Amino acid sequence: MLRRQSAKGEWIPSPGQWPVDPQEDVEVSNDRIWIDGCFDFSHHGHAGAMLQARQLGTELLVGIHSDEAILENKGPTVMTLKERVNAVEACRWVTKSISHAPYVTSLPWISHYGCQYVVHGDDITSDSSGEDCYRFVKAADRFKVVKRTPGISTTDLVGRMLLCTKTHFIHSLEKMLAGEEGPGSEEERKKTGEAMKQRIKDYATDSTGLAPGSEVWYWHASRSAKERRTTQTSSHNRRHSHGHSHGHHRSGSNPVKEEKGTFAQLASGTGARPGQSVVYVDGGFDLFSSGHIEFLRLVTEAEEEAGRQRGWYTEEAKAERIAQTGSDYGPVFLIAGIHDDDVINHWKGINYPIMNIFERGLCVLQCKYVHTVIFGTPFSLSHAFLVTLPYGTPNAVYHGVTSFMPLTYDPYAPAKAMGIYREIANHEFQNVNAGHIVERIMKGRAMYEARQRLKGEKGMGEEAVRRKEEMEREAEREKRRREVEGQFGL
Repeated sequence: MLRRQSAKGEWIPSPGQWPVDPQEDVEVSNDRIWIDGCFDFSHHGHAGAMLQARQLGTELLVGIHSDEAILENKGPTVMTLKERVNAVEACRWVTKSISHAPYVTSLPWISHYGCQYVVHGDDITSDSSGEDCYRFVKAADRFKVVKRTPGISTTDLVGRMLLCTKTHFIHSLEKMLAGEEGPGSEEERKKTGEAMKQRIKDYATDSTGLAPGSEVWYWHASRSAKERRTTQTSSHNRRHSHGHSHGHHRSGSNPVKEEKGTFAQLASGTGARPGQSVVYVDGGFDLFSSGHIEFLRLVTEAEEEAGRQRGWYTEEAKAERIAQTGSDYGPVFLIAGIHDDDVINHWKGINYPIMNIFERGLCVLQCKYVHTVIFGTPFSLSHAFLVTLPYGTPNAVYHGVTSFMPLTYDPYAPAKAMGIYREIANHEFQNVNAGHIVERIMKGRAMYEARQRLKGEKGMGEEAVRRKEEMEREAEREKRRREVEGQFGL
């Protein structure tokens, strides 16, 4: 292996030693885009950058830094490299992930994988020496800037955990989107609501990032119907081994009247296609991570296997689908229901959820295994809810086998009574959930607080670099203006 000359501590692999195939250099293409980062939490800010990058080309390659490189340049990671790779690969706009990518973006690396341009947000990222991580690709004019997603970062999320704040909660997503809830004046709230609705539509695009893909809905019902069991399930008032996966100690023993509620569409998409198995999953999906992603992948895998057994993948069946709809598609249509902030906080307490419902929804929406997101779904399923879903009664309702909560009733009793309940076995990332991630933070609190301080100190240096670049751009604009004026004798 050759030592890279352009950045301390980085290496240019020899053929056969690149972390991800191909091992031979790929012809560089303007349509092949590179983006890199730590991606410590798979929050919607990362997804937003990937979406914008994908819209600039036909392929998106994502470089992921190693735990060691991040520790040296930024501080300790919360998620392991394997967990971070798992999250990146689940993003619907990603073509390929490349682990162990250099912390300082390397021209030899992006050229090897055939990428002409590197994309990053409009903020400055510096290495351990305080220098711009993108200085080499900028100098080569192979750098493109996209808009950074405001109000969210790994640092913000760690801060919420350490400080146990609740100011990020959204009490009514409906009112927030309508500009009726939130900080600021009426005009500012409406502007915020419109921006949020647009972001939902942006994240609901297909794998190209340009055309409609997933559908998005909101379920309007009373808080009691969303929070507690209904009269339809009150006969199942017993301790069950398969509790709901959002864990706290409250039993919610007083049932409420079952409600059909109403569904309002926030974004239109392709919808369920002929022959697809419509399946429903639900949860908080807080700090959306490898535990959630692996569950969704296994649900998809189970339905694909069921499709294989019923002949979905035969050439005859494929030709029939193409003749009927103009394209081929998979056998599963997965709906993900997401609970309101107040509902999760009722059951888990403290300052859960760490991400609010809008943030959690965008995280789920960017996942390639999900075809529809429904905001504001009930914690305890009811027969009325299941039979009035926008796509009709689902063919299956999936959940895991692990119990996180000592409930005195079964939230999935209606699905079981209807014969559509299915379980996914425990898996490699089974315990990677919001509670476990917060435990990691708390165990390493001193390290993460030091990381927060370092981030603040580096932020001042990065701000200085940003101001310098703005001054240089302004000087260039002034130079060009004078040249034009000189040509015309102005």
